[in-house]
Amino acid sequence: MKYLHTMVRVSDIDESLDFYCNKLGLKETRRMDSEQGRFTLIYLAAPGDEDAELELTYNWDPEPYDEGRHFGHLAYAVDDIYETCQRLMDAGVTINRPPRDGHMAFIRSPDNISIELLQKGGRLPQQEPWASMPNTGTW
Repeated sequence: MKYLHTMVRVSDIDESLDFYCNKLGLKETRRMDSEQGRFTLIYLAAPGDEDAELELTYNWDPEPYDEGRHFGHLAYAVDDIYETCQRLMDAGVTINRPPRDGHMAFIRSPDNISIELLQKGGRLPQQEPWASMPNTGTW
């Protein structure tokens, strides 16, 4: 058995690609439009980990999506949790659960999919402003 991908529904392709690609750093690996099914599938992967993909499903006929907390969350390992969170904050992304422990943070996609960021290897030493930064919203 081999893991292939996780699918999440998105309501705005451009906003989602800006978040997942430009801000989070994933790369588009392939795309498929289905005229008959009236949807677009966009597959993304972290550079160097193209076997584990994230499938963004965009339905052409608008429908509301709730927060999706029943889904759980996506998780990505990052080289430097503090640098990653700072880069995301600078790009306008809210850090819902800051990396106070030097190990774990949570953010949300434009469609409120919860994303966990985990420090590769061991925890980094605690640093300000992260160590005393409160949670924002839900994660």
